[in-house]
Amino acid sequence: MNFMFGAASLGESMREALLPENVSFFGLGVNPSFYTSLIVAGVLILLAVVMRIFVIPRFTDVPGKLQSVLESIVLMFDKMNEENSTTRAFMGGYVFSAAAYIFLGTMVELIGLRPAMADINACLALSVSTFILIVAFGAKTRKVKGALGALKDITLPVSMSFRLFGSISSGLLVTELVYSYIYLSFGLPVIVGVLFTCFHALIQAYVFAILSSLFVGEAAVSPMPIVEVPAVAENGSTDSPKE
Repeated sequence: MNFMFGAASLGESMREALLPENVSFFGLGVNPSFYTSLIVAGVLILLAVVMRIFVIPRFTDVPGKLQSVLESIVLMFDKMNEENSTTRAFMGGYVFSAAAYIFLGTMVELIGLRPAMADINACLALSVSTFILIVAFGAKTRKVKGALGALKDITLPVSMSFRLFGSISSGLLVTELVYSYIYLSFGLPVIVGVLFTCFHALIQAYVFAILSSLFVGEAAVSPMPIVEVPAVAENGSTDSPKE
């Protein structure tokens, strides 16, 4: 990198990391992270197909190492939605898919690709998907009242997307900041880059999964039935219907 040796200013290097030039996609200018998103999505789909065809049919009653790891991951997300959501059957798969996308889309930085979540559009797409589920399950559980109640939180996808985008981008900026000083540009950026990448990948994937489960679970909670409490007379006895 040129700015490692002082050929470019710190401000230019930070701007290049945060706002890179668009690349061509069938004649359209897109963020470089768009290609990363396609790669990550393709890898996840391929892994899912391989697991379903070659791995899952070989599961046994006595699990091996790989089966134990996979079952532990599934149970973790299943328990997460059991505690926070009444939509356990659907939300378990959704939050796992979103978390896997965020995790792998961030870890690709270690092989030189720009993180998928470094594009605000990718963060906004995930947040809008969660918001659509909030509205849908709110309407399913509490009809029109539930849908209107969810629409009151219209700022939710904006806040979730900016939180995710800011957290991922901070890792890029810190790494670029370390690279900009020549005395720190040997060895240390490797350590800082790996630590920030792993930290953000794990934490942001987990936080997004928790928030999605919590918000959708709150919207899907069924209204509590109204229980009539018998009136208490002055002598302390309760009024009961006469035969």
